[in-house]
Amino acid sequence: MRRAWPAIAAAAAVAVFPLLPFVPEFWITLGNYIGLFSLVAMGLVLLTGVGGMTSFGQAAFVGIGAYATAVLSTTYGVSPWLTLPVALVVTAVAALAIGIITVPLSGHYLPLGTIAWGISIFHLFGNLPWLGAHDGISGIPYLSLGGRALIDGRAYWYLTWGSVAGTMVVTLNLLNSRVGRAIRALRAGAVAAESFGVDTARTKLIIFVYAALLAGLSGWLFAHFQRAISPSAFGVNLGIEYLFMAVLGGAGHVFGAVLGAAIVAILKDQLQNLLPRILGDSGNFDIIVFGVLLLLIMQTTRDGLWPFVRRLFPLGAPPADPADAPPLVQRERPPRDSVLLEVRDLTKSFGGLVAVSGVNFGVRAGEIVGLIGPNGAGKTTTFNLITGLAQQSSGEVRFLDRQIDGMAARHISRLGIARTFQHVKLVPDMTVLDNVALGAHLRGRAGVVAAMLRGDRAEEGRLLKEAARLLERVGLAELMHRPAVSLALGQSRIVEIARALCLDPLLLLLDEPAAGLRHREKAALAVLLRGLRDEGIGILLVEHDMDFVMGLADRLVVLDFGALLAEGKPGKVRREPAVIEAYLGGVE
Repeated sequence: MRRAWPAIAAAAAVAVFPLLPFVPEFWITLGNYIGLFSLVAMGLVLLTGVGGMTSFGQAAFVGIGAYATAVLSTTYGVSPWLTLPVALVVTAVAALAIGIITVPLSGHYLPLGTIAWGISIFHLFGNLPWLGAHDGISGIPYLSLGGRALIDGRAYWYLTWGSVAGTMVVTLNLLNSRVGRAIRALRAGAVAAESFGVDTARTKLIIFVYAALLAGLSGWLFAHFQRAISPSAFGVNLGIEYLFMAVLGGAGHVFGAVLGAAIVAILKDQLQNLLPRILGDSGNFDIIVFGVLLLLIMQTTRDGLWPFVRRLFPLGAPPADPADAPPLVQRERPPRDSVLLEVRDLTKSFGGLVAVSGVNFGVRAGEIVGLIGPNGAGKTTTFNLITGLAQQSSGEVRFLDRQIDGMAARHISRLGIARTFQHVKLVPDMTVLDNVALGAHLRGRAGVVAAMLRGDRAEEGRLLKEAARLLERVGLAELMHRPAVSLALGQSRIVEIARALCLDPLLLLLDEPAAGLRHREKAALAVLLRGLRDEGIGILLVEHDMDFVMGLADRLVVLDFGALLAEGKPGKVRREPAVIEAYLGGVE
């Protein structure tokens, strides 16, 4: 209860504020605008702060929602409430069409693309006669609720902030779900997410459309609150301000959207009042000072202001251990010693450099195969070819007698192949538990709507319980609620193994899992891997610690300059003169 009182107090203050007779109408109006801005900023939190896609064009989607309801309610006399679903559908269709073109862009091309279509839509608003051109549309009917006309700001307040509260709940539900983990994994890079079955292109498009829908809702509310609209309210400069709000409040935090919107709106208003008294009436000095203040704030608080507020006033209950839930269904395992993986004449060249050259080997169920060789021998490239993160130049890869080369990584993972990475790829700001649960993405089915409405709670409980069970198995259960960024390197590697196991794999590919581990941790890892082998899981292991791999592997495959140098039992391979010369430097 002590952790809940700040949220209760904030909600009570918002509810009571318009009832106070001494509060001037101006502040009520400004509060309504803060609510409208918060909706757009909340979408940007999801799109930019969580999903890693910077957009300067959200004001255009606000305009689409506003113009859709303005045209329907003024030209065709449609009831304002009936225009809401139409405005949202029009916004979603526009966002889908724009997103298909924009979302695949990367680097600086993505924000430039959002600026381009933001400007284009702004000029469409100003040049289409049926949208009122530059004069816009006036006479938009007011909303009524329960027979009461929502004409003034005090009457509109509860609709605005009720929309903000509802959207906040839905957004938090989405982020705290299977789909939400996939969304949060995007910012850390698509490689790990794709390797555990996440369709990253589809996921990016989902949050692009969702952010546009929140902007469209804001536009619908704005049109009926203002009762007149014109293109000037939906220019790119407003799109930049919306992005400032999200970044200033804390781009990775839903509550930060409201904080950022409030600070920007109040700061702009006060600067417009204060600066003319100090500097005179000429010049737009408020914009200059506003920009400098924002730069100073962002320089000193890179993660926005919300983390600072949260430290002062902790919100919500402490995270609890996952409740008991039925176990997830496990995939049927092939007979022990049956062939899982076959690599045939596998070759990969990068221009004139041959990274892998005609390699052949296999892995059986219930077998640990060590893939070893000097640095640059082609081991990680071989892993990437097997798991679909790179495409071979020639040769083939077969899994359970099915050719898988050429398949996307997310489709290969669906067959039962999981991996870890040479350079750890955890999502830093997600908890250890959520990082591991990401590995079970393909073992769930609940979609976006179910997540928003909490219809996925039973499935979510099973996924988190499985992640907790595997963390306990690898010996890190006490760390499940810590952020992944706080882990040591060795702990991060063990968490990656737990995440891979959460896929329920038939074949496990481990890229230097013992790097960064102390002696006791390596011994515990060896026990874990032997236990997995005894359960019938095939393991392909890249490792530079020769004592570790020699004492663990059933067979070794040695690569040198991308070519197969030797293969066989560890004792035999260790005595090979070519291996001693190439890999061990000629030392007996």
